[in-house]
Amino acid sequence: MNRLATIEAKGWCPGALRPMLSGDGLIVRVRPQSATLGLDQLAALADAAGRFGNGHIDLTRRANLQIRGVSEETLPQLHEVIARFGLLDDNPDGEAVRNVMVNPLAGIDPAEVFDVRSIGGELARLLATETSLWALPTKFGFIVDSGGVLGLAEQRGDIRLAAIADGQGAAIAIGLETRIGMEWLGSIVRGAAAAVAVEIGLAFIAVASREQRQRMRDLSDEGLASVRSAIMPRLDALREQPRDADAPLMKRTGLIELGAGRFAVGIAAPFGRVEAGQIRMLVDAMAADGVKEVRLSPWRTLYAEVSDEQSGQSILAAAASVGLVVDSADPLLQIEACPGTPGCQSTSLDTRGDARWLARLLPRFGFTETVHVSGCAKGCAKSGTSDLVLIGAECRYGLVRNGTAQDTPVRHFLFSDLAASPGEIFDTDRGSMHD
Repeated sequence: MNRLATIEAKGWCPGALRPMLSGDGLIVRVRPQSATLGLDQLAALADAAGRFGNGHIDLTRRANLQIRGVSEETLPQLHEVIARFGLLDDNPDGEAVRNVMVNPLAGIDPAEVFDVRSIGGELARLLATETSLWALPTKFGFIVDSGGVLGLAEQRGDIRLAAIADGQGAAIAIGLETRIGMEWLGSIVRGAAAAVAVEIGLAFIAVASREQRQRMRDLSDEGLASVRSAIMPRLDALREQPRDADAPLMKRTGLIELGAGRFAVGIAAPFGRVEAGQIRMLVDAMAADGVKEVRLSPWRTLYAEVSDEQSGQSILAAAASVGLVVDSADPLLQIEACPGTPGCQSTSLDTRGDARWLARLLPRFGFTETVHVSGCAKGCAKSGTSDLVLIGAECRYGLVRNGTAQDTPVRHFLFSDLAASPGEIFDTDRGSMHD
């Protein structure tokens, strides 16, 4: 039997050491420390994607990067490249739980409370090396938020560490994501923050093993109380609330003025998909303007600090010329879409082709809300709520408003029906389409 046939097509989050089989081959996920890649690393991954995969690269909502279309024969060669550039973990179990998201502009943004990269790095190290933590579910995540113009307040994470200035110096607020929202427990000096996060993780493991739960928000009231009691004696009272998730956000794409004479650029990939050739051209443009590194983000957008406004505009022009998104008003940014066929075995629908067609309609009908096109009810592209959701089932789509791909559709239709009467899908006063 071909060894690829023994690798299941779904069931866990892929890694580099434990890839996942999809419709177009193996998916190999690379988790850079603090979501940071040097230009040499990014160029090497793009080259490897073209040589050992199908040239497709996905930017994920967990600020990671995935190389697609890898084969059984080319996987060892890809591993060699990833290891040579310092991006390969020592153990697949440690890699699987090293799910730490840090602000994409940490250490760059003058508006951040303080640079949290050292905390995120220490937490990632502990997760990768402490075997007792490898019992964490692979979707269990940690957020380390420094605040600033690209804060992570609206991102979902089981354990949240947020930088605050509490009147007695810099500290870290500790929070848990429960089924009713974020619950802030208290604060800790930043030097102890990673260790406290680990203690919470261990407390969760003890409770989750009894309750058979995968996420903090799934715990019972009693289970959540057990986690609280395990950590509350370590924490100080919270004197300042971290930034709220409803706080207004600046634009995330294009030229970003940070203040204090500093600039960054945000370059988005439609639906998170970028080609190896696009990355190579982008790296060349950035290198010519003196950029040293790029940051990944949960918005499937690449960020880089640039020397000045002119340099930033030059890089953005190069990115736009190869089909990347540099305009925050681009309707493609309103839509999340999974790979669809042939990249996924769970659907026969061309979700991204359909999503691009929808994107052209959004301005015409004045629809400014969010859209999720999912090939099936798993909703891999987005777990949260969207204003308009299309859910694939065989050759049809189900329609959901203000919900997720797991919700029950109000109507089903063929995509060809939508082409005949496109306005109906955006009419929120109608059930839309037909049974």
